[in-house]
Formats: sequence, structure tokens, C-alpha cells
Amino acid sequence: MSDRTDTRTRDLEAGEFGAWLDAMRRALRREADADVPCGDCCACCATAHFVHVGPDEPATLARVPRGLLFPAPGMPAGHLLLPYDGRGRCPMLGDDGRCAIYDQRPLTCRVYDCRVFAAAGLDADREQITRRARRWRFACPAPEDAERLAAVRAAARWVGGHAAAFPGGVVPDDPADLAVLAVRVADVFLPGGPAATDADAATVASAIVASAGEDAGAEGPRAPGMRPSDAYRGAGS
Repeated sequence: MSDRTDTRTRDLEAGEFGAWLDAMRRALRREADADVPCGDCCACCATAHFVHVGPDEPATLARVPRGLLFPAPGMPAGHLLLPYDGRGRCPMLGDDGRCAIYDQRPLTCRVYDCRVFAAAGLDADREQITRRARRWRFACPAPEDAERLAAVRAAARWVGGHAAAFPGGVVPDDPADLAVLAVRVADVFLPGGPAATDADAATVASAIVASAGEDAGAEGPRAPGMRPSDAYRGAGS
């Protein structure tokens, strides 16, 4: 009997969770690029996202036609946005689904990994990305892998439901911002961490803020569809 499973809905191997989480955190700290097994998927490049390009990215700025870029609202001079075209696609994306400037692509693109939604148990704000993210399946060969995956998902649920515990009552309202924050602060929700004790909401929130600050790096990371003040530093969608 032939396998008639639609390849567009078949599960995708996301890798061992502990290794992925460590690599994702390195990417968010600008220590490495995210290594995503995209295959023929280019949903993140074709779903009407603005892409932030910083003044510290000369290789990217040299490759993107200057006429395509415009100042990023609310950010210092020199921070620019690369818009999408009439089809919602990045203008650097060819008809073959390949990036024309891949080796000099923006940092925004270098740290983006849609597996973050699968890790946090969240849907994206774009249907195409959500469909892709729902197919990822992480392996948890060691108990620690399962604990860390559970901690990321617990962090996403807790932050989303406890806005009042944070300064100003502000938490990320974009699913990508929330997913990345959950990745960064998941240790707070590991067994023995502040959230696993009887600590009150204010104590847990303080631990989350401290953990996020320690993991953010000097300037903070960026990715498509994000606001500068949130977990990724990028552009609003």
C-alpha cells in the first residue's frame, strides 16, 4: 500500500529539546545563528512581516536596495525597516522561495525559528506559520528534556495569565514575543525554581524579569513581527 500522507501535514522532527533550547538561547543572545531545517518552507518570509535592519549590519545594508528601506518608527536614527511587497513577501525572496541575500540576511532573520511556537505551545499570528509550527515534534530522550519543555510551556501560560503581577501590568501580547520570553525564562519554572514553590505571583514575576534581563545580552535579539520593547527586537507587523 502506498503512503498517501500529505507531506504538508506530516510531523516534522524538531530535534532533541534540550539541545534546541540551548541553541535557541545562543541565537537570541547573538552568539550564533538559528539553524532551522526549513526544507522548502518560506512562510516566515512570505506572511507580511516588516524586517528590522540595524545600523550595525553593514553587509545587509550593502545588499538591500536603499529605496526599499525606511526609518523604523520609535527607534533611534539608523534603524530601518524592510517592508513586504504586494503579495506579502519579503522583496529579497525570489520566486523560487530562496533568499537572494541569504549570506548577508538581516540579524532579524538569523535568529528566527518557528519551532519556538511549538516549544511554548502557542499559535503564531500568521496562519501559514501556525500550520508549520504545529507539525514540529521535539524528542525528549532524557528526563531533563521533558522537564525543560514543560517549563517553557508553563512559563508561556503563567506570563499570559498574570499580567497584573508585572510592572505596569504589561506582558507581551504578541504570541512570538511571549514564546521567546518563555524560552528565555523557562528556568524559573523548572523543578526547584521559584514558580515550583509556593512563591506568590509578585515573587515569580520578579524572578522572570531578572531571568529575562540576564539572558537578553547587550542589545537584545530581533526577529520578524516583533516590537523593540519585547522579547525579540524587531518591527511591528
